[in-house]
Amino acid sequence: MSIFQSLIKKEVLHLLRDSRTTLVVLVIPAVLLLLFGFAISTEVNNVRIVAVAEQHTDETRQMIDRFRANSYFTFEGMVPYHEVENLLRKGKADAAVIFRVEDGKLTHQVIVDASNTTLAQTATAYIESVMGQGTNVPVVTNTLYNPQLKSAYHFVPGIMGMIFILICAMMTSVSIVSEKETGTMNLLLVSPVRPRTIILGKLVPYFLLSCLILVLILLLGYTVLELPFSTGIIHVVWLSILYIILALALGLLISTIAATQVSALLVSGVMFMIPVVLLSGMIFPVENMPLVLQWFSCIIPARWYISAMRVLMIQQLPVGYVLTEVLVLSGMTTVVLALAIKKFNTKQ
Repeated sequence: MSIFQSLIKKEVLHLLRDSRTTLVVLVIPAVLLLLFGFAISTEVNNVRIVAVAEQHTDETRQMIDRFRANSYFTFEGMVPYHEVENLLRKGKADAAVIFRVEDGKLTHQVIVDASNTTLAQTATAYIESVMGQGTNVPVVTNTLYNPQLKSAYHFVPGIMGMIFILICAMMTSVSIVSEKETGTMNLLLVSPVRPRTIILGKLVPYFLLSCLILVLILLLGYTVLELPFSTGIIHVVWLSILYIILALALGLLISTIAATQVSALLVSGVMFMIPVVLLSGMIFPVENMPLVLQWFSCIIPARWYISAMRVLMIQQLPVGYVLTEVLVLSGMTTVVLALAIKKFNTKQ
């Protein structure tokens, strides 16, 4: 046990000596979380809109007043019809509403700049919502789990899935490979210490660092980003710990493949970063992908973790609703950890 503690102390001192890397590791999660929570947002605000009315009526004035009062719009004023295309082309307006009176009935046409498809789709939905107010057929909409439609609710679980892969898998693999490059790993392996004790001694500090990052992310999420808090936080924590162990095992597996630190970073980046960002459901819904990519995404651990976190953190449902995700992550952890330890012993 004293040898094991000495190995942990050695690795902790190594982390503390490389204070810049440790600082970056702690700062990056906070920066990414705040960027995705505030700066990088799928919400659309301040849609610049102009209106065209061939003849003013009380109804058109009511519609325009709604646009003026709505915080999602910036009303740029009334313009002639022939100027609409020019304003959209120059980027001085995002959308235009043309009011016409046909056979004594008010109709409208919406023209949007679709060079930005997200803006165009959302602006159209906003406009149709405003135009539908006051009609004879009432529309009642209930938005569950995220009534304010905050994009932070969507991104926080995804950021957690990406951060732990970055910290655990990439840094662990690089740390072990650097020992191999300098030759100190060979010295450790010829010592009386068992290989699994050496590996655990190197992994424990990164596990503790990842737990610290988990606490930091949860604190920022529940305070700054105002995620809904519930007693189910205990399930969020233990499932995150399971995912951290899986990421550590992946880092160990990479260390058996890579011969240099650069190659370890490249393998980690290609195998984890790109699939996590594009295929895990972090940004793009898995259901919208081609069937082949949906099947491929099943082998990406972040897909199951992010899906479970959204159920536990945002929907605040019991852990019974994510049993499939828990079983998949548990199975992946067992298989990858066993394979990584076996290959490490064989390689050394």
